[in-house]
Amino acid sequence: MRDPSLRRSAALFRAFLRERTDPGHCYRLLARDAADQIERYAPLRGAVVADVGGGSGYFTAEFRRRGARSWLFEPDTAELTAHGPPPEGAVLADGYLLPLADGAVDICFSSNVLEHVADPQTFLSELIRVTRPGGLIYVAFTNWFSPWGGHETAPWHYLGAERARARYRRRTGRAAKHTLGVNLFAVHIGRTLRQVRARDDIAVVTARSRYAPFLAEALPRLPGVREVATWNLLLILRRLP
Repeated sequence: MRDPSLRRSAALFRAFLRERTDPGHCYRLLARDAADQIERYAPLRGAVVADVGGGSGYFTAEFRRRGARSWLFEPDTAELTAHGPPPEGAVLADGYLLPLADGAVDICFSSNVLEHVADPQTFLSELIRVTRPGGLIYVAFTNWFSPWGGHETAPWHYLGAERARARYRRRTGRAAKHTLGVNLFAVHIGRTLRQVRARDDIAVVTARSRYAPFLAEALPRLPGVREVATWNLLLILRRLP
């Protein structure tokens, strides 16, 4: 699957629309796409990978299929078992304090987790800590002002998080899964880019719109516009010696 391409973006978008009814298809496709992106910069075969916050293990399964020694670290038991038994060797662990030595992995992977942690800087620091010098850190997240920033309440989060939650309950008869300030946080692209670029232990390999079919690297360079148009920011970082 090429990155970027209109066909790729359309396939991912169709899969997202079916996430609730066919999560297996959605996450297997997303896992293959993420693996393709990683392999543009480093081989997965033979690599030691930490999949941090990887839910039910779709990403770990794909990385292992490509020859990586991948281990899933997930803090939520319900997420681990949401779509069946977790992968062998899955670890119940907090991303703020991973049970790994410094520099233990070749690739540290985190997909759509950053917007669910209250302290993104500490979380990123932990991903960097466990990655060896020369290794890669893959971090992708949905920023708050993205059209999908409110998750299941989007795009009504633009009118306020509480109003969006109230509307969701009226429409569905049930409470939204995510609550701003509890398990969903307003993470912004500009602030995140400034934070990672200020560090002296990593280099930014690419900062791009994860799903855009064109202008993928240009969009995150546009202040203001990037907070809406990027949708989901992908950062690939390299750990420096």
